Amino acid sequence: QVQLAESGGGLVRPGGSLRLSCTASGAITGAKAMAWYRQVPGNDRELLAIISRTDTLTYAEAAKGRFTISRGNTRNTAILQMNSLKPEDTAVYFCNFPFDPIPWGQGTQVTVSS
Repeated sequence: QVQLAESGGGLVRPGGSLRLSCTASGAITGAKAMAWYRQVPGNDRELLAIISRTDTLTYAEAAKGRFTISRGNTRNTAILQMNSLKPEDTAVYFCNFPFDPIPWGQGTQVTVSS
């Protein structure tokens, strides 16, 4: 069974940076597209960025210019580098396979506050 684990969240001041990591474990065949999402309690989960099987990058407006998605050390690890963080970036951040999603992991909390 494939599982997702996110890490790297925390408390950061406005203008700061965080680097989130997502690792997919289990029986995975080949490289897969991966994506980062975030969710604020009471709101729908929001897609932020996708890295395709061929490493093409796609960003939602909320992520453009400040967030960068990349592969980690293995093909099914995804990194989200977040810079110039704002209080409105406060959310739980999740990763998943955007085109064949599996049950969500627990996510990692990001809190941007002074």
